[in-house]
Amino acid sequence: MQRVLVIGCSGAGKSTFARRLREITDLPLYHLGLLWHRPDKTNITREEFDERLSEWISEDRWIIDGDYGRTLEMRLKRCDTVFLLDYPLDVCLAGVEARIGQPRADMPWIENCFDEEFKQWILNFPTQKLPRIYMLLEQYRNTVKTVVLKSREDAEQYLSELEKRNLERK
Repeated sequence: MQRVLVIGCSGAGKSTFARRLREITDLPLYHLGLLWHRPDKTNITREEFDERLSEWISEDRWIIDGDYGRTLEMRLKRCDTVFLLDYPLDVCLAGVEARIGQPRADMPWIENCFDEEFKQWILNFPTQKLPRIYMLLEQYRNTVKTVVLKSREDAEQYLSELEKRNLERK
């Protein structure tokens, strides 16, 4: 596990999972949200995004946190492990609501409200985004280890076991 993707719906806790994974593995962590979003709530161009992302994935070791489906296949071609946080909608919606007003390491601003358009994007995720994610994961099943986690408890258990194994090796 040297080049890792953490993907899933907004609010699932990808960044939290990725930070814990970084603590356990000591892999460098990159947040796609910090790359795409500027502090003034504008975005960089797709070209800039793709160029910087290409630089990240050309490195030997990393964790990349974020969904950004347009570039998922580019990342899958280079990664060796994917963690898909495939949580129920209510968990994701509650996750977004819980972070409103909180500073985040993966975003350059503090969200003040739960935007209706963003909420609708989350509601559409299982039918409009998730099928393509599973299709791509199936396509790369021979070259990429995929771990699908269905709950926060599953994620915590996985990270705890990984941490324990790493401590035993030391």
